[in-house]
Amino acid sequence: MKTHTLPLSALILAAAVLPLVAQPLVAQTAPTSAVHHNTTTHRTSTTPGCAKLPELSPKIPALPAGLPCAKPLYTLTRTPDTRLDYASPLVSPELRASLAGEKTTYSLDYVDTEIGTGPLAQPGKFYTVHYTGYLPDGTKFDSSVDRGEPITFPYGQRRVIAGWDTGFEGMHVGGKRRLYIPYQLAYGEAGRSPVVPARSELVFDVEFISQGDEAPKTKTPPAPRRPVPPPASTTTPPPASSTPPPAAKPQQ
Repeated sequence: MKTHTLPLSALILAAAVLPLVAQPLVAQTAPTSAVHHNTTTHRTSTTPGCAKLPELSPKIPALPAGLPCAKPLYTLTRTPDTRLDYASPLVSPELRASLAGEKTTYSLDYVDTEIGTGPLAQPGKFYTVHYTGYLPDGTKFDSSVDRGEPITFPYGQRRVIAGWDTGFEGMHVGGKRRLYIPYQLAYGEAGRSPVVPARSELVFDVEFISQGDEAPKTKTPPAPRRPVPPPASTTTPPPASSTPPPAAKPQQ
């Protein structure tokens, strides 16, 4: 989405979750960058047609045939509150643009690849989700599926990136969705070095496994097993001879 609007999904998970340094990339919040002006955000509620998606690498798995086109879940327009009235000729074009700000429009786009049969997603619940994240160039930067362990986060509590914190609207438990998240709703201008470059749009395949009022309890690691002694040798050494060997004869 070049100007299309949308955390690694950005999660500072609940206390039951591992610390930030041990969390998967998707579970880390993007840093907040400094800005030179305030902006006003407007959410568009009209129903648009198909979304204009970024060019994606064929390395990203193709969606099943017959699915509808991707559509915006919502669209945002950010309008700067500050207007640049005058700038000296000494001011560079880059600084002019930074001071004046730009009106930008972007959206969080999605395709439901499988409709769930469970309850409708509810706000304020703890969601358990499997996911795989890609960069548009096809790089797979994170996957709970590969680790074999889904993640859980409190939905709508700003513990994940904005694209995740709002991207499960309308889903049912058991459903699957592909999310196209613009950098504004992901890791922002700076990205998440060295894995996610600056201004990176993200593509996530997510599976909504369950929701609940509490985070699942941390699994207790199994107790270490006692070492098993090696089996006794079945080879019996030959008995020692009771007759001493003959004494060596002195040389003549």
